[in-house]
Amino acid sequence: MSESPESLAAAVEQVARIAGEIAVRYYKKSLTIESKPDGSPVTIADRSAEQAAREWIESYFPSDGILGEELGVVRPDARRRWVLDPIDGTKTFVRGVPLWGTLVGLCEGEHVLAGAAYFPALGEMLAAARGAGCWWNGNRCRVSSLANLHEATVLTTDERFAGNDDHLTGWRTLVGRAAVSRTWGDCYGYLLVATGRAEVMVDGIVSPWDAAALMPIVEEAGGVFTDWKGTRTAFGGSAVATNVGVAAETRMLLGTGNTRAVHA
Repeated sequence: MSESPESLAAAVEQVARIAGEIAVRYYKKSLTIESKPDGSPVTIADRSAEQAAREWIESYFPSDGILGEELGVVRPDARRRWVLDPIDGTKTFVRGVPLWGTLVGLCEGEHVLAGAAYFPALGEMLAAARGAGCWWNGNRCRVSSLANLHEATVLTTDERFAGNDDHLTGWRTLVGRAAVSRTWGDCYGYLLVATGRAEVMVDGIVSPWDAAALMPIVEEAGGVFTDWKGTRTAFGGSAVATNVGVAAETRMLLGTGNTRAVHA
């Protein structure tokens, strides 16, 4: 398979669609919900969707590594790896709320080459690759051009920020400046930023499979993606996604102390 940016965007989109279509078969069905060691839920939908994604990758990119939320790591020393979250927002999924998605990132080290986020219950697909733009259901998309935080919509997954008082303080400060704050969270919030329907999405805690796909999506849509410290990375354990217009002020209010990535 060709490995141009466009072909990589098509590949991650294909994997996300395959896994998402498996997951949605279980949506709004009666499922046995298990608890993982960290207390988060997992179901047959998560595992079946990730297995389908892995089978496609093994067929077309057999030398690549794979890191998945549910089924672990294969070929950890491979030059390139696929990072999979079959259902981002399982708590949302099992409650029959449609704001969950399937995330697929393709990385070389910590450099994310391409990412896709598929929302089967909503019929929305985002796919992006470095230099190839961000595409929303086949059309080029952009973050909003809004530059006044007092007019902005800011989002997070869980506004309690349990266990991190600094994050909670930063979030409350940000909310005090914004026009609208909502918990349209998990990957759905990043979809809204990338398509210009919100200006800010933040998460105090994320895993690599939560963030890898989203970084190229936000950046290729013209936005800024960092961790909470303001470092441009998908592997910092937290995430802040914004348009350009409110990027510096958002990070200042959150207390990152670093706005260099805004101008990178």
